[in-house]
Amino acid sequence: MSRKTEYANFTELRAAQREGINYKIHLHPQKSAVAIIAPHAGTIEPSTDRIATAIAGEDFNLYIFEALRSADESKTLHITSANFDDRRCVDLLTDCDVVVAVHGLAEKAREHTDVGGLDTDLRDAVCARLGAAGFAARALDSGPHAGISLRNICNRGRRNAGVQLEITRPLRDKLHGDLLSRFAAAVREAIDG
Repeated sequence: MSRKTEYANFTELRAAQREGINYKIHLHPQKSAVAIIAPHAGTIEPSTDRIATAIAGEDFNLYIFEALRSADESKTLHITSANFDDRRCVDLLTDCDVVVAVHGLAEKAREHTDVGGLDTDLRDAVCARLGAAGFAARALDSGPHAGISLRNICNRGRRNAGVQLEITRPLRDKLHGDLLSRFAAAVREAIDG
C-alpha cells in the first residue's frame, strides 16, 4: 500500500488530519481589499509564513496554512494550489481585489523569485519592484509555477486574478531582518501601485 502524498482538497485533509496537532490555520482579517496568503507554510514550504507575514504587515489580510508535521511527512499535508479550498481562506478572498500567494520553489541553486498569476499588471509590477530592490525575479505566463489556472487559490479573489510568488529556498533562507523588510516593501510598493 503506497503512502498518500497529497490531498485532493481541504475536506479530505480535514477528515484525516487534526487541526492544532498536524496543522494550524492563522487568519488575520483586516479592513483591506488585499490578502496575502501562504497555503503551504510550515514544514511544506519553510519560511513562506514569515515572508507572507512581512508582506501583509499590520494592514493587509493574512491567511497561513502551517504544516506542523516533520519535514519528511509534510508532503502528506500538501494540497495543490488549484485544489486549495479551505473555506476560511476562500471566504477571506471573496472580498479582496488583490491576492498575493507566497510559495516556496524547490530550486536550490539560485536566489530567485518566479512571479505568476492572472493579474499580469501586478505580476509585472512585482517583478519590476523586486528587481529595483536588488532581487532576481522573472514573470511567468506558462509552466507549472505560472499560477494561471482560474482554480488556483491566488486567482480566487473578487477579480479572479492574483499573483503567485515562487521563491527559491536559498532566497527564503536569506530573507531575514533588513533583507526581508526590503523584499516585503518591494511587493507592497507594487500592490500600492
